Amino acid sequence: MFKALLRSPIIQAPMAGGASNPRLAAAVSNAGGVGFLAAGYKTAKEMKDEIEQTQQMTKHPFGVNLFVPGNEEVDETLLFAYREKIEKEAKGLGVSIGEAEMDDDDWENKLTVLKEAQVDLVSFTFGCPESSVIKDLQSAGSLIAVTVTNLKEAKKAAGAGADALCVQGIEAGGHRASFENRTEDDYGLLVLIRMIETELKLPIIAAGGLMHGKDIAAVLAAGAVAAQLGTAFLRCPESGASPVHKAAFNNPQFNQTAITRAFSGRRARGLVNHFMKENDHAAPAAYPYVHHMTKHVRKAAAQKGNPDLMALWAGQGYKLSREIPAAELVELLMEELKWGGVDGNGDKEVIHR
Repeated sequence: MFKALLRSPIIQAPMAGGASNPRLAAAVSNAGGVGFLAAGYKTAKEMKDEIEQTQQMTKHPFGVNLFVPGNEEVDETLLFAYREKIEKEAKGLGVSIGEAEMDDDDWENKLTVLKEAQVDLVSFTFGCPESSVIKDLQSAGSLIAVTVTNLKEAKKAAGAGADALCVQGIEAGGHRASFENRTEDDYGLLVLIRMIETELKLPIIAAGGLMHGKDIAAVLAAGAVAAQLGTAFLRCPESGASPVHKAAFNNPQFNQTAITRAFSGRRARGLVNHFMKENDHAAPAAYPYVHHMTKHVRKAAAQKGNPDLMALWAGQGYKLSREIPAAELVELLMEELKWGGVDGNGDKEVIHR
């Protein structure tokens, strides 16, 4: 069923925080890929509006990604200490530190909206929902993918009834999708695909550092049925990412990526900047508390054109990103994939040169 959804093996990753929007998702879907909306950090009403906008712009399949709420305990002492540490950055921008609070990202209301919207594909990050949630959405007509970072998580998602697994390698930009907010074993994408593909028979969506058609060919050869690309689409004109974020990809000041908890309290990969260098070692494992604490700083920094205080999420291959329209990028990736020896259905073909 899942492979039938694909007209090509290209999926645009859901990038929370503004990069993924109806324009980008519709452009990718209209070009033959599968576009994605990111519901994280949005209300159910905002998500519903974006779904309706996307449905008006494309008649082809697209997906919506949700954050699975957690219930981890946090150390209040560490949170207070972190607040004091980042206070200076906030004052310099003329904003205050946000309240360190827990929320469920409007979880139940979003599930209600998705059941009514009958979106083609729903994916989950930061955990695996209960099997009853998955069954309800499947009954409403949605296929379900769960993002995983190791074999244990993959087995849990398979047991809960997922239709597909989004396998995220350590190369990926943005948040690690780990079920638990802790330091875990980190696997490169190709190794992780093979580990999971050997033991489970669910379709695999490969995610992490994929920028070129040859990268897509590699993950298809390793056992995936599709490739999910986020950073590759971030500089497209349809992307809602901040112009400051897009420009940072070509700024020689930022020449490497690293994984940090500094911005959200969860591990995430981005360009190494001042805020990350100064605060990474002090940031507690406390999501979404830290996210709420730093959100005013990040927003003000983007508005004032200061990339050093923003979360510049980026995968390891960010230097290979291309600033072209999303439809052209899908077309180019497919052409590169063909020359890599794989046709649009993920099957090997003979290349005559």
